[in-house]
Amino acid sequence: MTRAATLAEIAQEAGVSAPTVSKVLNGRADVAPATRERVEELLRRHGYRRRGGARTSPLLDLVFHELESSWATEVIRGVENVAREEGLSIVLSESAGRLTPGQSWVDGVLARRPTGVLLVLSGLDRSQQEQLAGRGIPFVVMDPAGDPGQGVPAVGTTNWDGGLAATRHLVDLGHRRIGLIGGPGRMMCSRARADGYRAALDIAGIAYDPALVREGDFHHEAGHRIGLELLSLPDRPTAVFAGNDLQALGLYEAARELGLRIPEDLSVVGFDDLPLARWVGPPLTTVRQPLTEMAEVAARLVIDLARGTRPGALRVDLATSLVERSSTAPPRKPSLTVDGAPVRP
Repeated sequence: MTRAATLAEIAQEAGVSAPTVSKVLNGRADVAPATRERVEELLRRHGYRRRGGARTSPLLDLVFHELESSWATEVIRGVENVAREEGLSIVLSESAGRLTPGQSWVDGVLARRPTGVLLVLSGLDRSQQEQLAGRGIPFVVMDPAGDPGQGVPAVGTTNWDGGLAATRHLVDLGHRRIGLIGGPGRMMCSRARADGYRAALDIAGIAYDPALVREGDFHHEAGHRIGLELLSLPDRPTAVFAGNDLQALGLYEAARELGLRIPEDLSVVGFDDLPLARWVGPPLTTVRQPLTEMAEVAARLVIDLARGTRPGALRVDLATSLVERSSTAPPRKPSLTVDGAPVRP
């Protein structure tokens, strides 16, 4: 078996002192960027791993790519439930919309030495993964934006099944012109929900119409803007799968502006089942994504990894379920007219 290099040997090869290598390991800021890069490369090349017994802080690092909605609140609640039981505190950060946090965030994690790291709709590049692994800091990705990579612990949900269930519900009500306001194409969950939507149409023998499909960004504003586009079409959809609850609420606003009633003139299905889905008028039919439970599973998984427990599965997907409320109904039959006057059927 090849002997792992010591810090002193890595320092000698890098042409720096052992304390400098220690500073790099601990994420200290007082190291020149070129020196840090050289030492990190040698640590990776030698597969350095911090020896057992290294002290960690009773912290969980929780990082979001965006932190601005009740979606994030549900995740924080789940992590807090587990952290409270385990006597851990939470360090909360945001990567400002980037799907991979910057090096300054990594340096902060290395300096804090948390029990573990949870990344939500984010991920780490190979270099960042190796830096955390080398310091013995486990991490778990929740609702990964892309393929987290083989061997990366991840907790998600059955997005394809959810997209299928949402669209099939509308098909079963009798809708045939069903629109889709998806999420960002770069996100794996968005693509899976859109694929479920398309599968439901295929199963029902309904031709896929790209004119009824738009890519959103999971924000309210996108639902409103795209909703106005779809509902202003000459042959508008009678139902829309909004891809998430925030876009569904934007669609609600667009329908009101155009004088359309929900569900009489337009059926709407969301995705997430945020608390606000029950409070809007009419209450929103949506696909429940168990966000709090997902966060609890992810938190317990990273704590188990920190304790050296090897989980039965590194990839866990929790089931989605359709929650039927009042925003969906069969499509209205077109009125019969003769010379512009309504005729009783």
